[in-house]
Amino acid sequence: MGVDMGSMRAALPSVGMVIVLLAQVSNMEVIKAAMSKGINKYVIIVYSDALSSLFFLFCSFLFHRSERPQLTFSILCSFFLLSVFGCSSQIFSFVGIQYSSPTLSTAMLNLIPAFTFVLAIIFRLEKLNWENKSSQAKSLGTFASIGGAFVVTFYKGPPLIGELSHSGSPRRLLLSPQLSWILGGFFLAAEAFMNSAWFILQALILRKFAAVLIIMFYLFFFNTILSTAFALIVVSEPSDWKLGLDIGLVAVLYSAVIGTGFRVGLCTWCLSRTGPLYVSMFKPLAIVFSIVMDVVIVGDAFCLGRILCSDVGKVQRRKDH
Repeated sequence: MGVDMGSMRAALPSVGMVIVLLAQVSNMEVIKAAMSKGINKYVIIVYSDALSSLFFLFCSFLFHRSERPQLTFSILCSFFLLSVFGCSSQIFSFVGIQYSSPTLSTAMLNLIPAFTFVLAIIFRLEKLNWENKSSQAKSLGTFASIGGAFVVTFYKGPPLIGELSHSGSPRRLLLSPQLSWILGGFFLAAEAFMNSAWFILQALILRKFAAVLIIMFYLFFFNTILSTAFALIVVSEPSDWKLGLDIGLVAVLYSAVIGTGFRVGLCTWCLSRTGPLYVSMFKPLAIVFSIVMDVVIVGDAFCLGRILCSDVGKVQRRKDH
């Protein structure tokens, strides 16, 4: 019985990461639906981050009332830098989705294990030994991930299921479909790098400061400040800040509760148990979830390029294991 319980505990981070990916992909679809109705993406970021910070403030007071790790200036600076990575990732993600699709967004997640592996070596969280088969497999997986990202960005392929949709934002309609797709790919590649940097910095912070709920509060608190400052610059219409009882409010609530608060909190817990590289390796699995949601729920086209990218992700995971 003890062995069974131990196996169950060991499997919890894996189960947690699957739930994290489901939350992320579903959040992308909800945000995409809100953006198609004219809801400003930066306003969604501000409101969802603000709600998430309030939630984690309450949780940190509840669970760390008697015992609080010491906060130093260097740790606060680390929290702020972590927030810069997280906020930049959110912005790049939404802009990338606007120019392309949620499926390309999840396909580009193949880059996260590659970037994380490289950064982990740089910051000595991972050792590279060319004589070790594990290091060889991870290196090959890194090249495969980068190659897959280029394939899915520059080769969309013919539609296999459904018809290609030409609808989208006014900004996207000003560009050709191919140019819009490529531009979205570059934004999403930047998002992947910021995600990897977030994983690495989070792992370094957890070595010095293990209170996850307090980390989450400061993360979303600084996120709210940064995203508000950015939104005040780019959002010109005061009416964009108003939310009614429509998909905009649903997107904010869903993003705050599921897409950011629950997802980031659970991901941080998994990272504290396993490490940044293990967590990042689950990201390509989101491709499958996104394809199913895009084709079945949204009715988007199922293109050959997505299959090729998905296969690259499968090859990477098999080699890593």
